[in-house]
Amino acid sequence: MRIVGGRHRGRRLLAPEGRDVRPTSDRTRESLFNILAHAPWGPDGRAVLEDALVLDAFCGTGALALEALSRGAARAALLDKSRASLELARRNAETLGEAANVLIVQGDAVKPPPARLKATLAFLDPPYSKDLAPAALTALARAGWLAPGALAIVELAASDPFPALPGVEALDERRYGETRVLFLRLDHTSKV
Repeated sequence: MRIVGGRHRGRRLLAPEGRDVRPTSDRTRESLFNILAHAPWGPDGRAVLEDALVLDAFCGTGALALEALSRGAARAALLDKSRASLELARRNAETLGEAANVLIVQGDAVKPPPARLKATLAFLDPPYSKDLAPAALTALARAGWLAPGALAIVELAASDPFPALPGVEALDERRYGETRVLFLRLDHTSKV
């Protein structure tokens, strides 16, 4: 597993042993970030990643947030309930020299702790087939983790449902083998 673009391009990341954590593949991550680099979804016409405040919920290795930092995001909060995952994410941030730009938060994305950052860009990559993504997106918005108008990228199994949520606009959807990625925008007033 490696960073696929930006100033840390090609740098290796530590990956977990076993099957408890399912990191987003390099290929899927590269496609996702290419979309973010070229889509007209940034505030005031700017690039989505430029100075973004990022939330990586269900962060695992932290690869999505660290990729965003490599490509111009300003800060990132890495949220996971697993201490082992957070330790791995912390070590990856230190290896890249990004520790000062990363906030490590232990907590459950479905029952999040009080917000410590208002993300303009959020990644949600929950365990597949457990129907956690809609509940987590709603809970994170209500807890103040998502800024008005935030962009949320949700990764699911291709067969996982994701219901329409009030105050959330679907911008795009992509499939990568058994993975489906949703690009969503929260409206400027909704807490989902």
